[in-house]
Amino acid sequence: MTGAEARAAGALYGLAIGDALGMPTQSLPRERIRRDFGSLTGFEPAAADHPIAAGMRAGSVTDDTEQAVLLARLLLDGAGHIDPVALAQALLAWEDDMRRRGSLDLLGPSTKRAVAAVAAGTPVEEAGRRGDTNGAAMRIAPVGIASGGEPAALLDSVVEASLVTHNTSVALAGAAAVAAAVSAGVDGADVKEAVQRAEEAASAGVRRGHWIAAADVASRIRWAGELVAGRPAEAAAADIYHLVGTSVATQESVPAAFAVLSVHPDDPWQACLLAASLGGDCDTIAAIAGAIAGACHGVGSFPEDAVTTIRTVNRLPLDELARGLLALRA
Repeated sequence: MTGAEARAAGALYGLAIGDALGMPTQSLPRERIRRDFGSLTGFEPAAADHPIAAGMRAGSVTDDTEQAVLLARLLLDGAGHIDPVALAQALLAWEDDMRRRGSLDLLGPSTKRAVAAVAAGTPVEEAGRRGDTNGAAMRIAPVGIASGGEPAALLDSVVEASLVTHNTSVALAGAAAVAAAVSAGVDGADVKEAVQRAEEAASAGVRRGHWIAAADVASRIRWAGELVAGRPAEAAAADIYHLVGTSVATQESVPAAFAVLSVHPDDPWQACLLAASLGGDCDTIAAIAGAIAGACHGVGSFPEDAVTTIRTVNRLPLDELARGLLALRA
């Protein structure tokens, strides 16, 4: 496996590892996570009374990884381009399949509203005009793997992959930040360089889509990193939870993921564990942090047994998708 192949695979496995670590802790307050799990050290099953993932097996991924895989397949089918209507239809079909499986982990609020609007005949450019949550950012990593070269071209790809559900200034800023950081990592950048690329992309992305009132993502990525710089992990996690925020709002969860990377820039596994222990929408935060860290450090930077668990529990074609996305990039 070449360096670029390892980094592309690292982005997808990092996303899945972070997501699976955060599966049993998602949507819970930080206090309950600390009570039930203590210091998170690996994959755990979800409790029987979990509000979303009740009874799910340890190592299982959630909608974050499944929608990223869906997006990756559409990118490959479209030779690097996303048909917005096809994406909306695929998301509806995915949710139907999740219901058949008995899952409560369904479409998020922005995506659900937008795909329903498309099904009712709303133009794709208008369907996502109120989509301000983190759904675009959580599934955008495949675009970062497939898109190299000029920042403007990467941003165009982010908008194409997001507009049907999240065509707003804040959501596009967040998705652009994540895609740019992943793309930088695949190019060989370290985490510090990837964060810089993310801030630049967020500053460009906020000028796209429908404007809505929201805190500036680029500024909050920078501030969140400075907030936790040099802090012990536990204290940093408390600051992220209480000050940066861990809700589904893009301007909270995306900066939170970058703050986690500031705490553990050289250890993707510890970054995912920290993110998954935050509380709130911590499966998404861990998925984003894992995708970026994995792109920067490669799949070999994660424990071998963690990668094996993702493969055996979920049986997703992550290696195949990574190779295909990297071929699009070339």
